[in-house]
Amino acid sequence: MVNGYKPGSLQEALDIRSRTDAIPYAGGTDLMVRNQKGAVYLFLNDIEALKQITDDGDMIRIGAAVTFTRALENDLVPPLMKEALSQIAAPAIRNAGTFGGNLGNASDKADSVLAALALDGRVRLASAGGERTVRIEDFFVKRGETILRDDELIVEVLLPKSRCSLPFYYQKLGGRNALAISRVAFAGVYDVQDGVIRSISVAVIGEGKFTRYREAEAALIGRTAEEVKENAAACADSFIRNMTFTRGRVSAEYRRTVVRNLLTDYLTSLG
Repeated sequence: MVNGYKPGSLQEALDIRSRTDAIPYAGGTDLMVRNQKGAVYLFLNDIEALKQITDDGDMIRIGAAVTFTRALENDLVPPLMKEALSQIAAPAIRNAGTFGGNLGNASDKADSVLAALALDGRVRLASAGGERTVRIEDFFVKRGETILRDDELIVEVLLPKSRCSLPFYYQKLGGRNALAISRVAFAGVYDVQDGVIRSISVAVIGEGKFTRYREAEAALIGRTAEEVKENAAACADSFIRNMTFTRGRVSAEYRRTVVRNLLTDYLTSLG
């Protein structure tokens, strides 16, 4: 028998969260695997405030209980995010899995999180006492650990509209073509105006963490896309020297080689 609370509103859920140790539960695709004996859950899947996808003029706001399938069917969700979501597991998982769960699980293989990271996404957190909004990259401490407090819930993922329609690059490498967990996944968004790189993001998952390579990005801004394309391999080699890779399911050297090749391919595609 599963024990838990089923609040009818976000405020009720926050009140319960403030006074209990109930574990937030939306799609449950990760929690069901853990099968924590005696766990008490806070079921969030029927709270309408967490199931909305809206446009506030500056941000595309995706509720924490929005499923991947629902996001794939919504015109507001940016193409990069849809590309990442389309490669998550199988339809049954996408029908149940949610944005809040992908964030809260703090796996370094979370595809929706990589897309949000490349898009300069943020996450809105709330408690009974107030709320705060933090950058996606600041939400994670390490694999399996976030800054989410015991009295907080993930409410929304926020994606800046100014980034959502820009050209993007996305590649995911797994051990097989279907139902694959990422060994390395790479995403980038760029803005080239009059042949000059005005903004660019370089994001990678699969190293035990989520990484935005801000120094590499800064080194590219202001350069011409043509120059970078012509020297893509040399640029990638230069950036790779300052990147740290760790062993996981595959060797650090494998990750380094893959990221170097993907970065070269990404820079070649600019313009």
